[in-house]
Amino acid sequence: MTSSEPLEILIDQSRKARDSAGRVLAEERNAHEQTTGQLEALQRYRSEYCERLQQAMAMGINASTLADYNRFIGSLDDAITQARSLQIQQQDRVESSSEHWRHHQSRLTSFSTLKTRRVQLEQQQDARRERRQTDEITQNLIARRASGDAKNPF
Repeated sequence: MTSSEPLEILIDQSRKARDSAGRVLAEERNAHEQTTGQLEALQRYRSEYCERLQQAMAMGINASTLADYNRFIGSLDDAITQARSLQIQQQDRVESSSEHWRHHQSRLTSFSTLKTRRVQLEQQQDARRERRQTDEITQNLIARRASGDAKNPF
C-alpha cells in the first residue's frame, strides 16, 4: 500500500459524501420551491376570492352569504399562515443542507489539495534523484577521461 492510497480512499469517501449532500440539498430546494408555489397559489386564490366578495357586495348580498365569505377567507388566512410557516421551515432545511454540502466540499478540497502537494513533492524528489544520478554519471565519465588522459598524454 503506497502512501497515497489512504488519501485516495479519503478523497473517494469525501466525494461520495459531498455528492450525497448535494442530492439532499437539491431535494430540499425542490421542496422549498413547491412550498413557495403553494403559498403563492393560496395568496392568489384569497385575492381572487376577496374580489368576488367585493363584486357580490356591490350587487348586494345577505348576511349569511357575507358570513360564509368571511369564514372561507378566514380559513384561507389560516392556510396561508400555515403555508408561510412551512416555507420558513423549508428554507431553514435548505440553509442547513447547503451548509452540510459546503462542509463536505471543503473537506474534499482539502484532501485534493493535500494529494496535489504530495504529488508535487514526489515529483520534486524524483527530479532531485534524477539530477543526482546524472551528476554521478557525469562525474564518473569525467573521472574516467581524466584517468585515461593521465595515462595517455596524446
